[in-house]
Amino acid sequence: MWRALKENWALFLGMLMLMIANGLLVTLLTIRGATIGFSDFTISVMQACYPLGALLGTIATPMLIERVGHIRVFSALASMVSVAAIVHLLTSDPVSWAAMRLLAGACFPGLYVITESWLNAKTSNQIRAQVLSIYFIIQTAGPALGTAMVAVPDPSGSMLFGVTSILMSTAIVPLLLSANRAPEYSAPENMPVRKLYRVSPLTVLGIFCMGAGVAGWFIALPLYAISLGFTDAQASGALVVAMVAAAVVQYPVGWISDRTDRRYVVIGLAVVCTAAAIWMAVDTAPSRIVIGFAVIGAATLPVYSILAAHANDQLKPGQVVPASGTMAFLLQLGQFFGILVVPNMIFLADGRGLQLSLAALGIVIAAIALARRITSEAPAETGEVVPSGVIGMAQPGMIQADVMSKEFDAENIDTEPEQGL
Repeated sequence: MWRALKENWALFLGMLMLMIANGLLVTLLTIRGATIGFSDFTISVMQACYPLGALLGTIATPMLIERVGHIRVFSALASMVSVAAIVHLLTSDPVSWAAMRLLAGACFPGLYVITESWLNAKTSNQIRAQVLSIYFIIQTAGPALGTAMVAVPDPSGSMLFGVTSILMSTAIVPLLLSANRAPEYSAPENMPVRKLYRVSPLTVLGIFCMGAGVAGWFIALPLYAISLGFTDAQASGALVVAMVAAAVVQYPVGWISDRTDRRYVVIGLAVVCTAAAIWMAVDTAPSRIVIGFAVIGAATLPVYSILAAHANDQLKPGQVVPASGTMAFLLQLGQFFGILVVPNMIFLADGRGLQLSLAALGIVIAAIALARRITSEAPAETGEVVPSGVIGMAQPGMIQADVMSKEFDAENIDTEPEQGL
């Protein structure tokens, strides 16, 4: 394990700086946009350009990696997101900001693809889950640290944008100076949404819905807090608490999902999200925001990794990487609609629209998971659907790790199972 950390320290450090910068920029744009007069609708449209660009990035990046390699693509994408941060500083109109969010959206998912494919290729099966768990903690804790930096005094109004650009630009330095060589890469087979849906309807529908909910409250929370009289620092602090809560529960929730039917965990988290949202709708006191959204953050952010692991329980090794790309596409699609819709719900229903929309999403996800649990059983072995009436135990691992860390008999596994989970 320590050898793997030593070999991949440059990649982890570079990704940490990128995630801090991304968290800082997203929150900074929301708060700064409200300060200079952007409406909630304008802010939501501007921020929705990020997942829209990401839809393009998830398609183009694998081809770029195959053509010029991991390090060159990583460096190029990190440079472009640095450019996007600087343009936000130089302009103050929503059109240019939206264009730069589109550019950043096209680049960041590419950075994730590079990192995950690198780690999967360079890490042995015995410690793959442990190494990837560090990566997912960085994915959660990095944006939290960046969001917390919004509270740093910035009299000129430009310092934080400069810090964002510096972090993005220097993120490529450790990777360029590292002696660890990038792995070989070839584009995998396709896994379209329809094919993944046949494997796991819950994964397809759940990732889309939860992506919409998470992206929605991430953008809407600072706006909602400011509307209740919070300062910029207090609003960003509430968001930091929610993200830290999500980071803290990530590993325990994954540990539980490895030891039971993952759908039970999804149902439980969705119920917790719904209960917290309803509580906040009933009691709208400003003091409830921090606690309520901490619970919602802890109940929503881990769902993606659980659903991804749930799908991977049924995939052949050669299907894991393309399925991950499809799940990333679904996540970005859900985030696009969530960012576009949820922030505009804040002032509906007498100021309870945000809470009620999150409660509705929780109910939908819980209902889908419950319906799938009633109609089909968990797989006893990865890659094979168990006939109804036989309850199997899901295998350990997170996201791609649980599938890649096992041996498979490919001849006994159907490529496209007709009955999914």
